[in-house]
Amino acid sequence: MPIALAGSCRCGAVRFTCDSHTPVPYQRCYCSICRKTAGGGGYAINLGADARTLNVEDPDNAIRIFRAEIRQEDGTCELSTAERNFCSRCATALWLFSPEWPELIHPFASAIDSPLPRPPSSVHSMLRFKPDWIEPDIRDGHLTFDLYPEQSLEEWHREKDLWVD
Repeated sequence: MPIALAGSCRCGAVRFTCDSHTPVPYQRCYCSICRKTAGGGGYAINLGADARTLNVEDPDNAIRIFRAEIRQEDGTCELSTAERNFCSRCATALWLFSPEWPELIHPFASAIDSPLPRPPSSVHSMLRFKPDWIEPDIRDGHLTFDLYPEQSLEEWHREKDLWVD
């Protein structure tokens, strides 16, 4: 049975719950979007959850959506399809939804109030965009990627026998 996750924003205007088969916060993203909108240690961590189970309490309609512009190598920009949901009162990053994977939402681990499992290792992604001031805590067994990791959230959890049925 999936793990029920409960989350909220800093000011308490938004609360949400969702069910996750992939609750281990293992992947650290250093891209400028994650780092600047939700980063703590210079990265952000997204979990995976079943979008059908998302239940949101937002009595004051505080949730807003941010869609980032992604600068391409040639200097042009394209608008990301991913919707980063955040609280407009306190700016807490809550979850990401992408229409390419409509069955999923990606809650930010930093917004989750429920206890989360400690990851046995971490995956550091988008290191190409890490600024010089950040020193990633890369340990034995961690994987590093200049861009995206080779495995999906689901594949990583299944390989490590951490998938929750």
